Amino acid sequence: MAHTDHQTMRRVLRREIAGTIGLLTDDHDFRAMRRYRSFAFDDHTTYLHQVEALLKSREAQGSHTTLALFDPEDYAAFCADTGLDPEAPSSRTRFTAELAATGPTIPYDGRPLATLLPALVDEAVRQATWEYATTLLTRLGPCPTCGEDIGRAAFTRASDLLVRILDTARSGDRHLVCSVSGPPETLVSVLHADEGTDGTTELDEAEALEFTSVLALGLATNSPGGLVMRITTADTADRVYGWRLRGGGLEPLTASEVFDAYCTDVESGDLISPEPGVDYGTPPDLGEESTAQGHRH
Repeated sequence: MAHTDHQTMRRVLRREIAGTIGLLTDDHDFRAMRRYRSFAFDDHTTYLHQVEALLKSREAQGSHTTLALFDPEDYAAFCADTGLDPEAPSSRTRFTAELAATGPTIPYDGRPLATLLPALVDEAVRQATWEYATTLLTRLGPCPTCGEDIGRAAFTRASDLLVRILDTARSGDRHLVCSVSGPPETLVSVLHADEGTDGTTELDEAEALEFTSVLALGLATNSPGGLVMRITTADTADRVYGWRLRGGGLEPLTASEVFDAYCTDVESGDLISPEPGVDYGTPPDLGEESTAQGHRH
């Protein structure tokens, strides 16, 4: 009887344990892991099917599972830094535990893995973009004239601008894209600001942080770039407008400039047909204080 009670308690405790699975999301990473003899899979599709079956089984048992992006290069570096044997399955477990604490993750919510994999990759890109933008902002250092931290001042200003942009937008689901050009590549950040049932704006904190950091970087470095807002409301044409980054501030785009941007193929430069049911317009006034140039002497 005591043995049965112990087994029952262990089953209950097992449901209390949250788990993390490090996923190899693409075939390239999967092939990289096959160089380890202890890695048991030889087909990426079969591997994903087995992972999905395990996830469904854990969900049926009431267990919570987090999905993490498993990068073979990062794994090799982790093993080299910690002195772990990369062939040992326990090393992969240690690395996955590290990912759960510091890396990009998403919860498994029962959706098909084919749907969750792009979301996990997007989360990884978002975290990498935020870390890169934050690093560049930090490197700007203090203003040589007044001593103010340039990156921190730019982030505060970008936060103010984002609040003004959302406050002046009409009701609906808002989709914002900010792009900042510069070496070595263009940074692009996306923010979804949906309207809740009570009329409040619902933001994902990680998205908002990344978006504000990219915008701040553009403002602080006077880099070319732009910000576009698209508002979707039921039974009404989508509204699209935007600004260009110029002189440490936001300069409104004309309706024709927004139309041209949306109706030009980014790669070829060829004209493409405009979307039906879309109204290309000018942005609302953000106020002189919000659109003025940023930190400058």
